[in-house]
Amino acid sequence: MMQIERFLKYLSDVKRYSVHTITAYKTDLYQFYEFCGLKKSDENFSRITTKLVRAWIVAEMRGDLSAAGDKLSAASGKRKLSSVKAFFRFLVKEKVVKENPAEGISGPKLPKRLPVFVREEDMENTLNDAEKGEGFSGLRNFLILLMAYDTGMRRSEIVGLKVEDVDLSRRCIRVHGKGGKEREIPIVSELMQDVECYLETRKRIVEQEHGMFFVTDKGDPIYANFVYRLVTKELGEHTSLSKRSPHVLRHSFATHLLDNGAPIQGIKELLGHSSLAATQVYTHNSVEKMLKIFKQAHPRA
Repeated sequence: MMQIERFLKYLSDVKRYSVHTITAYKTDLYQFYEFCGLKKSDENFSRITTKLVRAWIVAEMRGDLSAAGDKLSAASGKRKLSSVKAFFRFLVKEKVVKENPAEGISGPKLPKRLPVFVREEDMENTLNDAEKGEGFSGLRNFLILLMAYDTGMRRSEIVGLKVEDVDLSRRCIRVHGKGGKEREIPIVSELMQDVECYLETRKRIVEQEHGMFFVTDKGDPIYANFVYRLVTKELGEHTSLSKRSPHVLRHSFATHLLDNGAPIQGIKELLGHSSLAATQVYTHNSVEKMLKIFKQAHPRA
């Protein structure tokens, strides 16, 4: 399994993938190795054919390799196949093998799912109620919600935000996104005022400066579950959505921008997407909305 370790180091040092992503790759590849009968001392890749890779993914999808017989979802199957494809691309690049046996295999088709988002009026109600919170915790909780919605930042980006990343003089936030990519997001006037107020209050809370922007009541950096619980609670009180994760606020940010005329290329840059295809999913919501209006209003619909 020496080649797997080299590949994982490449993902960490060169591609700058997150620990969570690297762990997923590691699990997938170890399972693949086991299926193919590969060992650390004998990485005989010549036995790995396209037919064997396809047999592996089929067995995974059917649940043949699970002790409980659990079938994989299309998303999990696609991810596992992507892991093997990326691994062999690395081996080709390193001249360990000549061809990628997984390259021509199509993954399972994913069901089309539209992004879940909060209606504009529900979002306003959520923010208005959160703004009424008292003390430092009330101000911080409101700002987390407001920043997630006003900037479209991911949960991990909010948690990892540093004080130095917020440039009040230039009215922008420097965001450290996936794969070590950086982008800048403008700070709207409403957000600007709340950020200034929060930073003044934060000075009295943090005794030993660590540089992280959002902190707990004790002055320690916030963490992922902190944001998740906060957003889930607030959205649960003002919406009937079954899904209420922080990512819903990111979806709401993009959907509302698109609905109000923002160009999709601009939304792509604000979200930090590497390709336009990832952003185009939001156009489906707008099309669905237009069709609904058409059916309600057109005499021949």
